[in-house]
Amino acid sequence: MKVIGSGPREPSRTRRVLALSACLWALRLITAAGLAVDAYVHADLAATYDPVARTISQGDLFRIEAGAAALAAVLLVLFGRRPLVWAYALLVAAAGLAAVLLYHSVDVGTVGPLPNMYEPVWYPEKTASAVAEAAATLTAAAGLLLALRLRTRSRERGAAPAPIDARST
Repeated sequence: MKVIGSGPREPSRTRRVLALSACLWALRLITAAGLAVDAYVHADLAATYDPVARTISQGDLFRIEAGAAALAAVLLVLFGRRPLVWAYALLVAAAGLAAVLLYHSVDVGTVGPLPNMYEPVWYPEKTASAVAEAAATLTAAAGLLLALRLRTRSRERGAAPAPIDARST
């Protein structure tokens, strides 16, 4: 017969929350680093792609990506417990990765004001950006799930007690 409480001790709720918070911090730093690499590469290459233009140059699009990635990295470091920040970081990283993979594989041509950005070759900066965007996409997805889980747990702990039914008194 097994006696309740005689088995290995479960980690306390506080320990679990601390462990999840530590994991969230690690994900914040890894994701922010990936986004920082993404921002640096796009900012560095922007001037090179200014001649590729229709209405908006590819250089302008690179500057927009660099700004969005830098903003996401800063927001993660400052407000990384908020799921909305993680959703933004995921969106920026995934959009950057999707764009580099699409324009590497498919000659889309010009789309509205966007120039033809087909470039079927890989070079070190492009590869670094794609790897950083892929890592940031994965870690941002994990961070979003973890932030939502921590948010749900904190709401459960801080929830108001159920109202007392007049019939139960």
